[in-house]
Amino acid sequence: MRTVEVGKVYTHFKNKKYKVMFIATHSETGEKYVVYQALYGNQEIYVRPYDMFISEVDHSKYPDVKQKYRFELLK
Repeated sequence: MRTVEVGKVYTHFKNKKYKVMFIATHSETGEKYVVYQALYGNQEIYVRPYDMFISEVDHSKYPDVKQKYRFELLK
């Protein structure tokens, strides 16, 4: 299974860059979330379910996207 690294920069499949700030856990359901910050514009902070963050791009919806995963670690 893919893992998300706190403090690292990821590229979204729409070519924006984000820094992962925290991995959070929902207090009632135990679901994990990724808290991340945009590295552009107003540098807003977002939260997304962990499983969605590491999921593959829906290539039927976005057939021209070359990136395999929704967010990929910038190397």
